[in-house]
Amino acid sequence: MSAAAALITPPFTGAGRSADEVRRRFRRTAQTAPPRQETDMTSVLITGASRGIGRAIAIELAARGHRVVATARRPADLDDLPVDQRLRLDVTDQKSVDEALRDAGEIDVLVSNAGATVRAPLENVPVSEVEALFQLNTFGPLRVVQGVLPAMRERGAGRLVFVSSVQGRLVVPIIGPYAASKWALEALAETLAVEAGHFGVKVSILQPGSVSSGGAERAKSFFTENDPYTPLLEQFGLLRGTSIFETVTPEEVATAVADTVEQPDPPLRVPVGAPARTALEARKAAPEDAPFMPVTLDW
Repeated sequence: MSAAAALITPPFTGAGRSADEVRRRFRRTAQTAPPRQETDMTSVLITGASRGIGRAIAIELAARGHRVVATARRPADLDDLPVDQRLRLDVTDQKSVDEALRDAGEIDVLVSNAGATVRAPLENVPVSEVEALFQLNTFGPLRVVQGVLPAMRERGAGRLVFVSSVQGRLVVPIIGPYAASKWALEALAETLAVEAGHFGVKVSILQPGSVSSGGAERAKSFFTENDPYTPLLEQFGLLRGTSIFETVTPEEVATAVADTVEQPDPPLRVPVGAPARTALEARKAAPEDAPFMPVTLDW
């Protein structure tokens, strides 16, 4: 199947099928992989589940009957989630990752969602902030993958699902550090699709555009007094915590994640929402000899 055909394959949502059939289809492995014993439900670990997209994913997957292990830096933020386990997990701390995975038990699916962003021109952004962003958005997911992947490989089955962004394939001025961390994340994920795919482990990258999760409002911002880049920031409406791009809700992203988890043969990349599909198609069609922008700027 071509990449284009894979992207338009209808998601398997389990509608009209028994829970046992859903689980059987999920656990279909590569022909060369050893058979895996069935369990009562799919066990899913989610990072960054305290709010926004991660919280919505936890609620959606739990509602579909999966065993959900919700994790966050502050487990108290997870108290009201209807999930099986609530664990402390800081993806930037190896000890925290090791302890959480020990307590979580067997994991069928990792949904790597924890992340953040900053607002700053590259001329001014503190390098330490970029390093921190990569620790959270890029190296953090790799730490957790390294914890869950050996058992998945030995079983010959598993899913690695990464919540990325359209900015994993294109850049937006003033949000360059975030895009850089997501480009790097997608490189790691695609490499895993080749390496771990040989052992029956499937990898998917979810690419929403702007999401109404509050992340932009919480982002750190680094601008100097009379900063020459402020007009560029204002064009994107970021000073008011808004965006010129049409948004999707965390619940829409959560539905896309859950549908991908339940697909027997999910595509590698899954754009989430019409704005994301439009932007990514424009990026693909654009020439490579000039910077690409999804909108026209007066700059």
